[in-house]
Amino acid sequence: MTLFSAKGRTVAWAALALGATLLSSCNRTNPDGSVAVEDTPTTGNVRVSIDNTFEPILKSHVDTFQKLYQYARIDASYKPEQEAMRDLLDDKVRAVVVARPLNTDEQAVFDRLKIVPRTTPIATDGVAIIVHPSNPDSLLTLVQLRDIFMGTATKWSQVGSKASKLGVINVVFDQNRSSTARYVQDSITRGAALSKQVFASESNPKLIDYVATHPNAIGVIGVNWISDQDDSQAQGFLHKVRVAAISKASQPTRTSDYVKPYQAYLATGEYPLRRKLFIISREARAGLGTGFASFVAGNKGQLIFLKSGLMPATGQVRLVQANRQ
Repeated sequence: MTLFSAKGRTVAWAALALGATLLSSCNRTNPDGSVAVEDTPTTGNVRVSIDNTFEPILKSHVDTFQKLYQYARIDASYKPEQEAMRDLLDDKVRAVVVARPLNTDEQAVFDRLKIVPRTTPIATDGVAIIVHPSNPDSLLTLVQLRDIFMGTATKWSQVGSKASKLGVINVVFDQNRSSTARYVQDSITRGAALSKQVFASESNPKLIDYVATHPNAIGVIGVNWISDQDDSQAQGFLHKVRVAAISKASQPTRTSDYVKPYQAYLATGEYPLRRKLFIISREARAGLGTGFASFVAGNKGQLIFLKSGLMPATGQVRLVQANRQ
């Protein structure tokens, strides 16, 4: 007995072929053999490069996002700013987290590719100046910092008499091509070259360890490494070093002219060493990179910044002034 006509057999084979195609597309595999998940704002796999100055706080964002969306995988790489931006330009990642927007040359690359990248401000960060706990000169002005970073002041005796016994000033940054070094050159030395006495450690934890073991050292670090009151690692770092208070005034007349990179002073602008933090996406559609960027810039992501001690881009910090009795 014939079950299908010739036309019916053709339709049946077409349906089977379509089903096999759909089945294979739903079960595509990644290079590691795992099943590939459809790329949407909350599912799939995406590579993101992050300025390692912000590693502690962005790890919290990545972990929280993946806990909320179990089918999302954020492959985050933490590296110096220049390397992160190169990854974005070379299409190795779909998004980056850095402390500056695109410059003219980088924008021109995307213009030639006819890609419109989305740049979203997500927080205000502070650049912290740290010294050894025994250093008596933890009150510094921007003028003194400029002299130190340019090499005009090479000894602590040229900065303040209190620290005159400490000898030569050793200036240390986290890594070569880091965003903190660029920030210092852009905002403190105002384009002038950094001193030849400046050197880079291999990481932010090693920078802290160096300052903690060298009384004559001064270090530059992103404040999120030491600002989270609930992070045992951050509090451990704080016990090793001393955070300097900075004054905008060239000749401060009172101790209150100096401020530390507390969240309230980032919010009011009283702390002078501030910078904006951005997430830049090159996705042309609403994929997982866009979803992660939306999360970081959204309510939950902004609350993570607030908790960590940074100033969220869209959140509010309640400032309470306590009057002395």
